[in-house]
Amino acid sequence: MMMLSCGALLVTFMLSVVTGFLNPDDNNVPEEWLLLHVVQGHIGAGNYSYLRLNHDGRIVLHMQSLKGDADLYVSDKTLRPSFDTYQLQSVTCGQDVVVVPGEFARPVGIGIYGHPSHKESEFEMRVFYDQTIPQDPFEKGSYASEDVQKQKKAPHAAEQDFQEEESVLWTILIGLLKIILEILF
Repeated sequence: MMMLSCGALLVTFMLSVVTGFLNPDDNNVPEEWLLLHVVQGHIGAGNYSYLRLNHDGRIVLHMQSLKGDADLYVSDKTLRPSFDTYQLQSVTCGQDVVVVPGEFARPVGIGIYGHPSHKESEFEMRVFYDQTIPQDPFEKGSYASEDVQKQKKAPHAAEQDFQEEESVLWTILIGLLKIILEILF
């Protein structure tokens, strides 16, 4: 009986994995991701199509090559990124995913390249805003996480933070020792 239920669980798991691979349009994205745009287009072999991203925060680009092979290049240094000048890329033969950090300067340039192995490529790109990054209510227009804020501080800031934590720890420890000594004497 136990063997049968384990076998059934294994078959169910394998079927879910296989259907996920067979159905590429089924984007299993987290509920916290907000769909901002859906961009569809065609691109000729060896050519680029350029888009501009102005949204703040952490943005996730999901691009599916529906026909041919479209590749994705992203940069906050140039509005016309290519395979020579980019900061982020995804060059698979199917689904391309790039996560644009919230720290990238806006506007961000997006280059879609039609791979020369196909005369024409057709793509669909979904642009998501990742709401899982907590927003600092005290910093206007920022979607950066607490860790990123710490990284933006001066190099000596980490040492100061450590000293402050150590100072608080010593204050608590000395206070506890005083209470114990008062009780004993």
